[in-house]
Amino acid sequence: MPLNGGRILVAVALACGMASARAQDTATMPPPSASASATESVTVTGVKVTQAAVSKFVEAMTIATRAAGKLARWKDGVCPLALGVPPDVGMLMVRNIRAMAARAGAPVNASDACANNVPGANNIEVIFTGEPQALLDNIRIMHPNLLGWIDNSAAAEKLATMRAPIQAWYVTASVDRHGQSQIDGARKGSSLRMTMMLPQAGTGGPPTAPSMVTLNLPDANTADATGGRLGDGISSTITNVVIVADSSRLLGREVNMLADYIAMLALSQIEPPASCQDVPTILNLLVPDCSRAGSGLSTADIAFLQALYKITPTANVSGQRDEMAYQMTKALAGNN
Repeated sequence: MPLNGGRILVAVALACGMASARAQDTATMPPPSASASATESVTVTGVKVTQAAVSKFVEAMTIATRAAGKLARWKDGVCPLALGVPPDVGMLMVRNIRAMAARAGAPVNASDACANNVPGANNIEVIFTGEPQALLDNIRIMHPNLLGWIDNSAAAEKLATMRAPIQAWYVTASVDRHGQSQIDGARKGSSLRMTMMLPQAGTGGPPTAPSMVTLNLPDANTADATGGRLGDGISSTITNVVIVADSSRLLGREVNMLADYIAMLALSQIEPPASCQDVPTILNLLVPDCSRAGSGLSTADIAFLQALYKITPTANVSGQRDEMAYQMTKALAGNN
């Protein structure tokens, strides 16, 4: 997939296959409340947490990319698009993601098309459908790169399985110290040729004089790194996010809360928790029998995103998580 492959317009590519699903979803999605349709800013609820709880939360919620092993963030301006819901609800989703991105310190695409939910340059696709698995099967067959890193067909089938009411799939890229960016897991159709010397006998090599060997590495990625212990000059970026929401499992849910939950997934590579988190967070919203979701974004949620966009992008993942925990604890100190 080319560098700009994360900007594939999945909405247009799947428009025909989703037409009937969108019509059904518009009828079954709960209508927005009066406050929801008018809301364009982020509502934040207070939270009191301990430093230990913050560190545990950061460790549980953050996912390191497979290629660089770093926490990924947006480098290009976010441009969300919402489908499968009434226009006013779609605009609420779009404006909420944009507002939260600005507050977190993430870049926002300032074009009118992006601000008005117009298909074009979008790199975040939020799709509500009553048939999520059919949609994912279509993506797996027609646009598998939108699912992220895939090793083989079996892995693709497992990855493209809808398990939760709302799920996200991330395309990430690795950026070296010279700014060269490569989509993680993308096949290039070419190979890297390396010539290296085999070690002499006595150091693990064959009992002969040193000899040269040539290695052919198909679809290999190359990057200019520093080799430092605390950071190697490589960073990870998010280039596209597909968020699929099963409207049949979200009936009766308050629209503003769904918008906050989706915005969290759109701005950070997160695996939503399977169990209730000690830190009050909107990510608890869909955890069964959890009472800590609150009524919207918590102070901890905003602190989490702001901390993510303050980390040293080239640091190792352990250092990045420590930075996030420190920034979150500092931001929440006034609430304890």
